[in-house]
Amino acid sequence: MKKVFVSGCFDILHGGHIEFFSQAKALGDYLIVSFAGNESLLLHKKKKSSVPDEHKKRILKSLSMVDEVVVGNYLDEIGLDFKNHFLDIKPDFLVVTEDDKYSEKKKELCDKVGAEYVVLPKSLNYEKISTSEIISYIKAPFDIPLRVDFAGGWLDVPKFSQDNAYIVNCTISPKVSLNKWDYEIGSGLGGSAAYSILTGKNGVEEELNSGVGWQDPAAILETGLCVFRSGEKPILEYKVNPDFLEGKMALYWTGSDHHSASNVDNNRDFNKIIKASHTAKEACNPFKLDINKLASAINLSYEIQKEEGMETLPEFNEIARKYSGGGYGGYALYLFKNKEERDLFLKNKNTLRIEPYIKEYS
Repeated sequence: MKKVFVSGCFDILHGGHIEFFSQAKALGDYLIVSFAGNESLLLHKKKKSSVPDEHKKRILKSLSMVDEVVVGNYLDEIGLDFKNHFLDIKPDFLVVTEDDKYSEKKKELCDKVGAEYVVLPKSLNYEKISTSEIISYIKAPFDIPLRVDFAGGWLDVPKFSQDNAYIVNCTISPKVSLNKWDYEIGSGLGGSAAYSILTGKNGVEEELNSGVGWQDPAAILETGLCVFRSGEKPILEYKVNPDFLEGKMALYWTGSDHHSASNVDNNRDFNKIIKASHTAKEACNPFKLDINKLASAINLSYEIQKEEGMETLPEFNEIARKYSGGGYGGYALYLFKNKEERDLFLKNKNTLRIEPYIKEYS
């Protein structure tokens, strides 16, 4: 009888594991699966098992292709928590995947019992997923806010970051979820970052990898009216409760999509952007919130956008307006001195009511 041995964390079973077990079993007659016990995970991976060892063992043993399950509890060598079982069982094959990190150690172990070291390609006919990705998806929020930016746009792009400069923005409701999205697509409100977060991805990494800045996911995850330091990664200077903006903000759909990535390297006045960021930071002083100073920062940001080539936005008796984001189209943010002026604005076509949002802690 040919014995086949496989090992791994197998923390949350998915299709890739099942395919791996099936391919490994095809090499012999009897498949032994060793999974990293909780002690091994804590010591070597610095994480806890998603389910207790006895439950995991029962689940693995229930698979039709699995004949025996053992718990990897040998703690003396990282990557070889199954060593004691392997030396006792003396299998004919040790089967691994092509991304095995401990190949040299395992080949030496195979030599001790005369086992063959076999590498299987990851050849699934469906989308690959890892255990960590599954956990991230489970932990992802059901719904999250989008954001409007007031000043400091582009200073969150690492190559444009400046010392002693800021990015000031505020999260907004209605919130979005994977099945409810009350905004236009390509809106300039951080929608791509929101989608990444909702699907369990690292929003900051995703945005930086796409060539734009980190302010969207940073604001969405933090919530509230945020003042971030300009830099390569988000550092929160401070945030305040944005309730003073209740009833004073709205959006206007410009009729064309917003495209940040294609406009990153446009010529723009960074000195003015820095000046606007300082004005917005001062306006958001938690001890002296100043909506008129915030309006000045927003209007200066809009001047910069027009100088860059963005079209003039229509006037609606607002105290400030600007494009939300630097991608030309999408939504424009309008700020009003009171709710009455805001509600008059909302009677126009292509407008949308928004409110400032800060998460509650239960």
